[in-house]
Amino acid sequence: MTREKRRRPRALRAAAAVIGCALVLAAAGAGWAYWHLNQNIRSVDIDNALGDNRPARAPTTVPSTTPSASASPLPVGALNILVLGSDSRTGAKNAALGGGDSAGARSDTAMVVHLNADRTKAIVVSIPRDTLVTRPSCPVSSGGTTPTAYNVMFNSAYSVGGPVCAVTTVERLTGVRMDHYIEIDFSGFADLVDALGGVTVTTAQDIDDDRSHLHLDAGTHRLDGTEALAFARTRHGIGDGSDLGRIELQQQLVQALLKEVRDTNLLTGAAGLYKVADAVTGSLTTDTGLDSLGELSSLAQSLRNIPSSGLRTVTMPVVTAPSDPNRVVAREPAASELWASLR
Repeated sequence: MTREKRRRPRALRAAAAVIGCALVLAAAGAGWAYWHLNQNIRSVDIDNALGDNRPARAPTTVPSTTPSASASPLPVGALNILVLGSDSRTGAKNAALGGGDSAGARSDTAMVVHLNADRTKAIVVSIPRDTLVTRPSCPVSSGGTTPTAYNVMFNSAYSVGGPVCAVTTVERLTGVRMDHYIEIDFSGFADLVDALGGVTVTTAQDIDDDRSHLHLDAGTHRLDGTEALAFARTRHGIGDGSDLGRIELQQQLVQALLKEVRDTNLLTGAAGLYKVADAVTGSLTTDTGLDSLGELSSLAQSLRNIPSSGLRTVTMPVVTAPSDPNRVVAREPAASELWASLR
């Protein structure tokens, strides 16, 4: 055998060893990334805390269509998900972004997301945080329960009893079972927008709000994470300064974020996909049914067929509260009819 022929197998073996090492390192890196993202997610066992004294689950149905014969079947049954944005000041970044009192947090944003059975439509219903409600007795982590309270602000439920009390208060208000719970804090929302490279919104009027530190001329703007958070929190610089004006901005931001996700092909770059996933999971609290990357990914995959035209955003019908001109109450029968349509 010539020296050249002997050298070639050695070179091939060396190349194979290098490739093998690279694959092992890549697999280890992917495994670490999956573990890290899973560890990011915090969860609360809401089902166990609330027991069976809750509205019935939506009936399970067989989806009418699937994307193709070879595709995995779509999840069956409608889902209702309570999504909260919390103004927690936990952590330096949340504090810098203007989080709530360091002794606790409030639900700054509350939305019930209803997904139809075959995942072709979604409706997002905003609940004004200034709505006066009956807050039911809630179990607390330290033991015992909170007392029932009447004519209190909706967002007090989270302050008093965290996610469990928020869920049971929404279920008492709506008569609708919350199948899942998702909460994201200030820093997580800002990081998500930054990971996506910003978000584009168009304002019909100038926004001049010293409290949220947002100052925008009417027109189209590209917002970074901090600016998008201020946009979601603004209420004093637009309209009559009420929470209803802020909800309109929040709903516009939801639409803009979903468009950004659709228009950004995250799968073309693993680093970009990881950055977005890390931003989302790093400030996320869910119920135990969504507390893994696999479960969250499955839910996200089931939403891939919802077009822009299939997403509707509304606000729970309200009127000014008779007891307080700065608060609102559910407007009946319109509110009950809306919630009934989600069961």
